[in-house]
Amino acid sequence: MKKGKLLVFSAPSGSGKTTIVRHLLAQKELNLEFSISATSRAKRGEEIEGKDYYFLDTKSFKNKIKNDDFLEWEEVYRDNFYGTLKSEIERIWALGKNVIFDIDVSGGLRIKRNYPEKTLAIFVKPPSIDELKIRLKKRKTESEDKINMRVAKASAELATAPLFDEIVVNEILDDALTEAYNLVDTFINQNDNCE
Repeated sequence: MKKGKLLVFSAPSGSGKTTIVRHLLAQKELNLEFSISATSRAKRGEEIEGKDYYFLDTKSFKNKIKNDDFLEWEEVYRDNFYGTLKSEIERIWALGKNVIFDIDVSGGLRIKRNYPEKTLAIFVKPPSIDELKIRLKKRKTESEDKINMRVAKASAELATAPLFDEIVVNEILDDALTEAYNLVDTFINQNDNCE
């Protein structure tokens, strides 16, 4: 079985990475499938098992960590875990597709470390911290305190940008979409000898 490529998109909250990932998923010629993360948190609202997340209780999640079932995982808050199951990557590769991730910075870098030749890690950067704050406020989904927390976290995340293969500055969305598409298309179509 030919293994596909791994396309990691990481960014501070509000940078537009989810918008970019959704756009790329809609481009059928790229042959992408979204990597569904596992989490130990409870379902929210209309979330669907196996579509939004794989929902595991904390004990099951910890057992999977012990069994080395994760490509990457993180305890975001106490007993609140998120991670990428190795079986999810195998599932997508078995479909003959390339895997695309919308993932936090540390998870993205761990995937790159595990599969250095097969992974293109792209950091989506806002034009500025001020613009990021404006975008987060426009969402109207979070309190001022939560926005300030995200902005503070963004500063630390921005410092990791040079560790990624590519940086896409999302100032004008159409330009960022085109740049991301071209990077992904080029990487997918490169011959590789790392089977």
